Amino acid sequence: MGGDGRDESALVDRLAGAITTHTTLVIVALLLLTGVFGAGIPAMEYDPSLDQFESETPEGESLEYATESFTVHDEANTTVTPVIVSGENVLTKESVLDSLELQAQLRENGTVGATLAEETPIVGVENVLATGVIREREARDLRERGTELEEQGQRLNETSEELRGDLEAVRERQAEYERLNDSYAAGEIDAESYEERSEELEASFAAIRERATADLEDDQARSFERAMGSVRAVQTEKHATERALENGTIEDDAYDRRMTRLEDDLEVAYTDGTVGVLGEEYDSLWENRQDLEAEREALDSTELPALGEQIEALESLDESAYERHLEATLEGGGDPVAELGVPLLPSSYEPGSTRADERLILLRQTSAGGDELEGSVDDRLVGSQLAIATLADDHTERTDDEYTAFGIGIVTDEIDRAVADSLGFVGPLALAVVLASLLVAYRDPLEVAVGVVGILTVLIWTVGFMGWTGITFNQLFVAIPVLLIGLSIDYAIHVLMRYREHREGGAEGVRPGMALAVAGVGVALLWVTATTAIGFLSNLASPVGPLREFGLVSAFGIVSALFVFGCLVPAVEVELEEFLESRGIDRRKSALGSRGGIVGDGLSVGATAAQAAPLVVLVVVVALTAGGLYAASSVDTSFEQEDLLAEEPAWADRIPATTDREYRTKAGFEALDDRFDYRGSQAQIVVSGDVTDGETLERIADARTDADAAESTDTPATAGADDRDPLTVMESVAETDDSFNASFHLADRTGDGVPNQNLEGLYDRLFEIDPAAASAVIHRTDEGEYESVRMLVSVRDDDGATTAAEMRAVAATVDDGTDPRWTATATGTPIVDHVVEETLLEGILESLIVTLLAVFAFLAIAYYIADDGALLGVVTLLPVALAVPWIVGTMALLGIPLNVLTGTVTSFTIGLGVAYNVHVSSRYTLELRRQGTVHDALRTTMTGTGGALLGSVATTALGFSTLALASLPAVRQFGLVTALTIVYAFLASVLVLPTLLVGWTRYVGRDRLLRGGTDTPEDETADG
Repeated sequence: MGGDGRDESALVDRLAGAITTHTTLVIVALLLLTGVFGAGIPAMEYDPSLDQFESETPEGESLEYATESFTVHDEANTTVTPVIVSGENVLTKESVLDSLELQAQLRENGTVGATLAEETPIVGVENVLATGVIREREARDLRERGTELEEQGQRLNETSEELRGDLEAVRERQAEYERLNDSYAAGEIDAESYEERSEELEASFAAIRERATADLEDDQARSFERAMGSVRAVQTEKHATERALENGTIEDDAYDRRMTRLEDDLEVAYTDGTVGVLGEEYDSLWENRQDLEAEREALDSTELPALGEQIEALESLDESAYERHLEATLEGGGDPVAELGVPLLPSSYEPGSTRADERLILLRQTSAGGDELEGSVDDRLVGSQLAIATLADDHTERTDDEYTAFGIGIVTDEIDRAVADSLGFVGPLALAVVLASLLVAYRDPLEVAVGVVGILTVLIWTVGFMGWTGITFNQLFVAIPVLLIGLSIDYAIHVLMRYREHREGGAEGVRPGMALAVAGVGVALLWVTATTAIGFLSNLASPVGPLREFGLVSAFGIVSALFVFGCLVPAVEVELEEFLESRGIDRRKSALGSRGGIVGDGLSVGATAAQAAPLVVLVVVVALTAGGLYAASSVDTSFEQEDLLAEEPAWADRIPATTDREYRTKAGFEALDDRFDYRGSQAQIVVSGDVTDGETLERIADARTDADAAESTDTPATAGADDRDPLTVMESVAETDDSFNASFHLADRTGDGVPNQNLEGLYDRLFEIDPAAASAVIHRTDEGEYESVRMLVSVRDDDGATTAAEMRAVAATVDDGTDPRWTATATGTPIVDHVVEETLLEGILESLIVTLLAVFAFLAIAYYIADDGALLGVVTLLPVALAVPWIVGTMALLGIPLNVLTGTVTSFTIGLGVAYNVHVSSRYTLELRRQGTVHDALRTTMTGTGGALLGSVATTALGFSTLALASLPAVRQFGLVTALTIVYAFLASVLVLPTLLVGWTRYVGRDRLLRGGTDTPEDETADG
């Protein structure tokens, strides 16, 4: 196997010779390639949203499907902008009137007003109080009107009864008149008596008519007179029918039928003379009663009166009346408007109290795209929310209370400003630290300049690659420049320090010295590149898209660093060195740590301990690793937009501000979560399959019952969130549409209030009557097929695990896994975020395992081919694996969670750790062959390669620890974790690895070296 190793070394020697011989060709070719990659930079896009991190899970896919399928396409998205009002007591009359004044200014502002939703655009405690005053007055007015209508109805009924009595008197007089006619016809009375009695009866008819119509209109009087005529005619016919029965000219059955008809005709005449006469009054009374009932129902709605009416209502109250109203309103009592105020007060508020130090005002705004705390945000919404914040700040200056606005648009602005502020302070500081560190390591401004140019070239290649491939830059990619700058510095220092060693050791000429340096570290650089790239490519197994892209881009950047610092930088360095030496400038310099001193002695600690007390080293390492594993088990996983919100860093008050606005959104969201009961989160149960099956709505009704009983279920958000499903939407439409109400109940064959047949026809009618409401809960394809339905459930967002578990149980009510007719999935932002957190942790663990296995396989094969043995690959990788629990355990102790940025820590630890360890192992085996003793090999390795590593680590760690001064907390955490990762990887390579190498040499390495053709005597090789 030794020949294979020598063949590999010979190949590297030839490549090194070609690079240092044809330097001009190398420089031109790589600069042209830089131009090609640079052309792709303008095409790179930026996306700060978190929804791209949603893994390819059923929950994420279901949420995406629901967003696309249940959206009313002509209706804009709605987002909520909270404003916190704080002060000594924000429930005073003066305070709430000030808030109503602010609301008026917000509505009048062109930028803000254009984005406000049409229905309930602004709601606050002040609106609740003012609406309560107005409703109380309206209720009092309605009671008075109701009393008047009752009295009016009573008077109408009394008049109707009087008219009926008059008509009954007419009937009686007519009956008497008929009997008079019979008596005259029978000769029982003479003509004079007949005439006298007839005149009396006619006079009584006239008196009845005059009395009954005295207070009636002309039309009503004529109607009554017609009714009188009808009564007399009916009575005359009844009398004739009775006479016919007595004479036997009519049968009994005919008599009964005729008398029944005449009784009906008589009742009609009575109705015409009573209700018919008073018909307009009765119609007016009925209409007034209907209007009154509608106004009473309106009192139970949550629709708010006009803002001017609200201000006038509160201003009309004196202080004592206001206090009584405030106390009564905020006691709740089931009033729907009063219930709106409950989530707008702090959770510490005692119902009925007239004091509170905080309250909320919620603005509902429409936007072209984006959700609260998620997704992209259009410029219109950003501008309107900044205008809200400005008006709130101005209002604070004019009142005794403080108004603080925050929202997704303000978040976007703050993140942009935070990036600018951080770059304005941290960027120059980081550059200064890196340059200072490089100056200390190189002690040569020219080499520093070459190194910086190389770093910029690597970044151009990588960013250009992202542009050409269409990979979007996001928060995760902040880590890539850190990685590439760290590896670039590492590659540069190793090449240049090895070059210095050879020049100082007697190499004649720049090109031979650089050729020896490139050849000496070439194999190590190749292995470092391969292992580090493999480590990051393991992210391709992740279900999270940005993590896969992160791994691909990182691997490309790592390979780019190899080409730039293995080819371009050595070629440029050769040209510059020859140019300067040709003019008599001596460019020989010592490598960092090669001349002993404090640095050399410090780097030799690991080598000394490895030979003097290896067991002590191993015991300490095992103890630290065990402690790290224990602490790592408690590290949090976080997937929250709040993690990426800006906040004022400690240095903010020590430098001139770049903007005149503070970072307040993070504090605002924390206050909303910690001190208020307001919730805006909703879960969704998406049901697909045969949704027109008769059992569908019954299962949804059962699921709704289960959801209402769940611990994580919350009342709908004040801002307008509505818990809906097909059944509740149908019930709502049925209350206002009689035809749909009939169809709804006709489809319910069991009488339980849930339709169970002809659901397709019922869906059709619902879409005809209210397509907006139907589209929100029922998805109909372009072909008219019903594909899915959904149920919306308001939930608390304080425990994603509980919410996910309970909503999955609710979904199982519809889809228990045994019936193929339906598929039900619990989804929604709270559930998807929880799944992403789980996936993020799982992805980190999977990536760690895949990376360790892949890197182990590569190192084992590589060292086996190099004739050092596969076991050396395990020895080289082991300190890296130990460093992972160290850094994760440290994160747990510091309270730093694993998020989209810090979650890359394992890839960094392995990527950088393997790089450092490969350099040490490769240099050690080389020096062991050259010098023959473990002591000398370790000493040279630690002072030579260790010195290069120290320069690389110091430059990278110090440079990127400046990220801890950034305005974005997640970036600060990332900077600190990255610096610690670099330090831990370095400590593992210079303190732990030497002990493992000594053990490997004593038990395995000696035989390997002898078989490899070393000229070193056996006793010297084994010397420890």
